[in-house]
Amino acid sequence: MTSAYVGAAADSPAGWDARRAWLILATTSVAVFAASLDTSIMFMAFPDIGRTFPDVSRAELSWVINAYTIVFAALLVPSGRLADRVGRRRVFFVGLGIFSVSSGLCGTAPTEAALIGARVLQAVGGALLFPASLALVLNEFPQAKRAAAIAIWSSVGALAAALGPSIGGIIIDTFDWRWAFYINLPVGLFAFAAGGRLLRESRADEPGPQPDLVGVPMLAVGIGALALGIVQSGDWGWTDPRTIGAFLAAATVLLLFILRCATHPSPTLDLTLFREHNFRLANVATLAFAVSFSAMFFGLVQFLVYVWGYSILEAGLTIWPGPLTASVVAVLSGRFVDRVGYRVILPLGSAFFITGSLWLMAFAEVEPNLWGVWVPSALLTGIGVGLAMPSLSSAAVRSLPPNRYAVGSAVNQTIRTIGSVFGVALAVALLGQLTPAEVLDAFDRVWLLMVGAALTAGIVSLFLRQPVPAVLAASSDAPMRAPMDNSQQPIPLAVGYDRNTSTMEVPNERHE
Repeated sequence: MTSAYVGAAADSPAGWDARRAWLILATTSVAVFAASLDTSIMFMAFPDIGRTFPDVSRAELSWVINAYTIVFAALLVPSGRLADRVGRRRVFFVGLGIFSVSSGLCGTAPTEAALIGARVLQAVGGALLFPASLALVLNEFPQAKRAAAIAIWSSVGALAAALGPSIGGIIIDTFDWRWAFYINLPVGLFAFAAGGRLLRESRADEPGPQPDLVGVPMLAVGIGALALGIVQSGDWGWTDPRTIGAFLAAATVLLLFILRCATHPSPTLDLTLFREHNFRLANVATLAFAVSFSAMFFGLVQFLVYVWGYSILEAGLTIWPGPLTASVVAVLSGRFVDRVGYRVILPLGSAFFITGSLWLMAFAEVEPNLWGVWVPSALLTGIGVGLAMPSLSSAAVRSLPPNRYAVGSAVNQTIRTIGSVFGVALAVALLGQLTPAEVLDAFDRVWLLMVGAALTAGIVSLFLRQPVPAVLAASSDAPMRAPMDNSQQPIPLAVGYDRNTSTMEVPNERHE
């Protein structure tokens, strides 16, 4: 197979329609922004959803967040391969339609069960939408322009994460949590209208073997069972047969999943990637840091609302210094990785994050203290996230052969998403049923979780190897080099896996 993510017209400077390409990037980025924003808004909406369903425990409501995250993680890589087979434009519109309709169902959900079910459907749409959108963008850009297009597309998710708390706070305070979903409807209509005129269909002539669709539900069930055991441990007890049963089910299903991935010609998770030293360790560190990051985001919103008594709007506006700092530092940190190495940048990022978490443990009280407690902690953790997150993505893929960057990045995204599930689940379990007498102790447990997970990520990072510059510069005819240092989010691409050659190849294109 040869690589060709763009058609002949795009590869030819004379035939490239720059205006059309940038309009397509803008159109697909709008949809990606809405899907990314929806994830971060959910942290802000969580307290308001709890007031709508007062008889539902925090553990049960956590599935409003985790159900989406689990299904999205399981479907991300197979969705890219599906787009190669049946058409990127088609998969994009199907994903956009599912995401938009399910957003309306989330907004009108009469019960928590209906809301969780709609969130699962929404995750299906989001997982279809993401890889297809990037493939459509790359179809329109010549090789020399793809790096810029990828950087812009990737930064959309980081921008949504940074703006999510503030936008979510404004929307929920002005209306209610249901409008956090309703805002996706006009975005979806716009993307449908603009995309219908602009997007051209493309698919792979030789998309490779059929993706393993059995492994997808196995991964979702295994991670879901493990999260269930964690979040319900407070209500059921760690020795309750239901808790033990959930952990046993998770262990069994995940073991079977790994065995299937080891033998299937087109596995849901490509285990051969983990033979590479840096990829293996970077993903362990990614999992640990994602636990600390999602526990922080979930815990901070709960703390502001339930301990300091802030409104959702006040909480959203209070949180923004952290994401903003992370966004600025992320842009700058990529410039220093090659100079100082991952074994400096990543432990340093973990150290800043740990210091910010310990600051909360040491000084946070029931009385609000914005400038003495909150802002210093937000700046410290924001610096830590900005140093660590993009560098972890880079470390995971940069020692891989160039023709495996795409799948390596997608696997790293999946592992980060799984870490987010565990972070929320552990935070819910550690908070338990909050009472005034022990509320600070409960949140101290969450801050301690953040410290422990970030410390794990930092220690693991000390054993990474710095890639050899000559290796990084090799293979100038590689399908695509993703500028991982310029983005907070890795890049899930549509790819086809050939186990016989143990390579991940970008298939030939067929355009309509």
